[in-house]
Amino acid sequence: PDPATVGEDEAGYHRWVWWHVLGHDPATDELVWGGDDLPDKTAWPNVSLSPDGRWLLVHVSLGWSRVDVHLLDRASGERTVIVEGEEAVTSLQVVGDRLYGDTTLGAPRGRVVTAHVADPSAPRWETLVPESDAVIEGTVVAGPSLLVASTRVAVAALHRYHLDGPGEPDGTEVPLPGIGALAGLDADPHGERAFVAFGSFARPPSLLRWEPAGLEPWSDGDGDGGGGGGPDPDAYVVEQVAYPSSDGTEVPMFLVRRDDVRPTPDTPVVLTGYGGFAIANGPAWSPVAVAVADAGGIYAVAGIRGGSEHGEDWHRAGMGAHKQQSFDDFLAAADWLVAEGLTSRGRLAIRGGSNGGLLMGAALTQRPDVCRAVHCAVPLLDMVRFPHFLIARLWVAEYGDPDRPEDFAWLHGWSPYHRVVDGTCYPAVLLTTAESDSRVDPCHARKFAARLQQATSCGDEHPVLLRVEPRAGHGQGKPVGKQADEAADVLAFLFDQLGVEVPATG
Repeated sequence: PDPATVGEDEAGYHRWVWWHVLGHDPATDELVWGGDDLPDKTAWPNVSLSPDGRWLLVHVSLGWSRVDVHLLDRASGERTVIVEGEEAVTSLQVVGDRLYGDTTLGAPRGRVVTAHVADPSAPRWETLVPESDAVIEGTVVAGPSLLVASTRVAVAALHRYHLDGPGEPDGTEVPLPGIGALAGLDADPHGERAFVAFGSFARPPSLLRWEPAGLEPWSDGDGDGGGGGGPDPDAYVVEQVAYPSSDGTEVPMFLVRRDDVRPTPDTPVVLTGYGGFAIANGPAWSPVAVAVADAGGIYAVAGIRGGSEHGEDWHRAGMGAHKQQSFDDFLAAADWLVAEGLTSRGRLAIRGGSNGGLLMGAALTQRPDVCRAVHCAVPLLDMVRFPHFLIARLWVAEYGDPDRPEDFAWLHGWSPYHRVVDGTCYPAVLLTTAESDSRVDPCHARKFAARLQQATSCGDEHPVLLRVEPRAGHGQGKPVGKQADEAADVLAFLFDQLGVEVPATG
């Protein structure tokens, strides 16, 4: 549409899908999905085409707990509703005349299903891999094999199932290089190989190739598939522990340190969390974790509710009216680290970004004494007005709608901006944002920084700082140089506050 015809509060919404033939006039494009199909202006469609070009799958996300799926036959023009209106996340692909994929419908941790394209509705699905204690993260077909990526308490696993044998397919675990995270699982459905990225806290992600014989590093002859030149993963210890939250529920947490570090109450610790949008806080590559560990500290990653560490039930236990439980889980992690003698309040820092930035704001306003320093990145902080900025109405399903009195009550109750109290000794805070962030408006960080600077009674000892990156967005696609500059500023702030001395290099 003509930008002049789009209202400021409508930009980024009303997403439609069109069929465009390269070289043709866009005015002749065919509308595939949109218009009257829109159940809500925040509906977010994604499309995929079968290898033969006949079948078009439209996955429509409405929040982070519901995905509707439609199948379009390009040959006949017929459209079939596969699943619609269910509070479940489904991801499918077409291979030949069948659909394969995973769903949380009737299975909060996920199950793998299949159906014929002629009769693909949910009641006709056959379960190939039933729900288990693992959380299914992705499924691809590679010739006669079905590969299923999953996690157990956020630790990645990969299994292979045979599709051409009699009865139910049997799964065989594919050995991974260690404790880590998988991303980007993809395959040629008519071949017998697949690709996936693997990384861990101290191992930069690298591309692996799967064939029936197993996984091996992939190289096109010009490189090593990424991940080269990083730290030695064997020099670091990754432990997974569990600690009790406010309601007695056991919450998982990773602890990363160098092999030669023995924790004491004087050990510097940086604790991070996320707890939202069904995203598990797993053992992914983290340069900050390596830097903290190399400085003699511990990097702690709490798998709080709101994520998917234990599936969709874990997500729902930390969203909407239950969001406070995410914050309670995180604060309990900080308390546990101190109680176990792994650090002390003056040697503890916390950090998080985006939804994790909201977590930081909630933690420091609810428990100003919880730690010495806070890094709060690209955060949401004014939860009374958040839907009015940029595309934030997309997140109403996750947090609640402040225009509804019931939702307003809980949002206002923990909204960090509204919890700031004059005369309180807040920890040192570094807020980082970007002037062109199109996802989370930088006004959140700016107004919160101003409010904290006004309110804190410890401003000289515990500064409140604001870092605004020019010509940058929410973080995706940021050049490596800018990432390094920001990481250097963040680490300098955290190490200064925690009293960590790092020898000069170069």
